[in-house]
Amino acid sequence: MRKGLAFLAAIGLTVALTSAALASSVHLKGGPSAEPAFTDNGLTLKAAGELAGLGFGDVLVKISAVADPTATCTNNGGTQAPGQNPAPVTVTGSESILASELKNGNTPFSVTTNAPATPITGAPDCPNPNWSEDITDMAFTSATITVEQPTGTLVLTVACTFSSATTNGTVPAGNVSCTSS
Repeated sequence: MRKGLAFLAAIGLTVALTSAALASSVHLKGGPSAEPAFTDNGLTLKAAGELAGLGFGDVLVKISAVADPTATCTNNGGTQAPGQNPAPVTVTGSESILASELKNGNTPFSVTTNAPATPITGAPDCPNPNWSEDITDMAFTSATITVEQPTGTLVLTVACTFSSATTNGTVPAGNVSCTSS
């Protein structure tokens, strides 16, 4: 009887450690130098890639990106003062991936930030607060992608910087430098 209980306990421990090990080796598919692909959509940033080493359970992929916005100031008469440059803005977004969508511990992801709040309340970068300040473009300087599995348990962080601020369209891979932890 004791041998049977010890055997069952050993199997339970092995399964628990194997599940934890699977989830602790989460990485971007493609090796240690793999980086997500980024697209600057003007007011939003999209990151896409493929995750590997996932365990069992739902996955939450989040993105947080910092950008230098371009804005216009418009007075009550409709006159614009273009080229206003407010302080850097951080935007975020997330994508949920159901466990049923995972294939052998792998899944593609595509996560996009939300657009910044515009007009900017109080028009802080305009001649006075009676003006309207609208963000018209975002030049992204960095992005951080986090992966949780299950939701609330961080299993991967990918911090990326862009060697020059992004412009609308696909961000060249040579301008992206990422570190994973």
